[in-house]
Amino acid sequence: MEIEDRLRSLLLQGLDADAAAYQRFLKELSAHLRAFLRRRLAQRPDEVEDLVQETLLAVHNQRHTYRPEMPVTAWAHAIARYKLIDWLRSHAVKEGRNDPLDEADELFASSDSEAAEARRDLGQLLRTLPDKQRLPIEYVKLEGLSVVETARITGLSESAVKIGVHRGLKALAAKIRDMTYAKQGSSKSPSAADR
Repeated sequence: MEIEDRLRSLLLQGLDADAAAYQRFLKELSAHLRAFLRRRLAQRPDEVEDLVQETLLAVHNQRHTYRPEMPVTAWAHAIARYKLIDWLRSHAVKEGRNDPLDEADELFASSDSEAAEARRDLGQLLRTLPDKQRLPIEYVKLEGLSVVETARITGLSESAVKIGVHRGLKALAAKIRDMTYAKQGSSKSPSAADR
């Protein structure tokens, strides 16, 4: 049984009051999260275990938000990413105490709001793509999963995942170009030859 199917089965059993299955779910998920976070914290391997534990606690506290139709790994990765972002922000603040910034509040407020706006815009653009393009981009490019992992989660072949990423990114670039021309008030969008 693939990791996605096994985790999903164990989580659903756990949510249905099977304590042993829930314990196995947490144990298997911790190994999966450890690998996920180790890739992102290669320069700080000592921090991985703490983040795994924080993520497992958050998964436990947020288990009511899991929807059975969504991949367990994507849901858990999203939680892990939030924990990682919190840790990175906290770490940056601690290191930044040695660097005086005159307008730190303004600097962080604008970058946070711009990042949130960018995430919202990207989400809207991604929703315009068909699943065979959107899902590979979300898993491979945004979540950092491998092509093999993405193929396993989505049920697409590995080559379909690669093609989906390529075509999806190309389609997104075209949409962004069209939006840019529209915002500039151009009466004519670029032709296919211009692209």
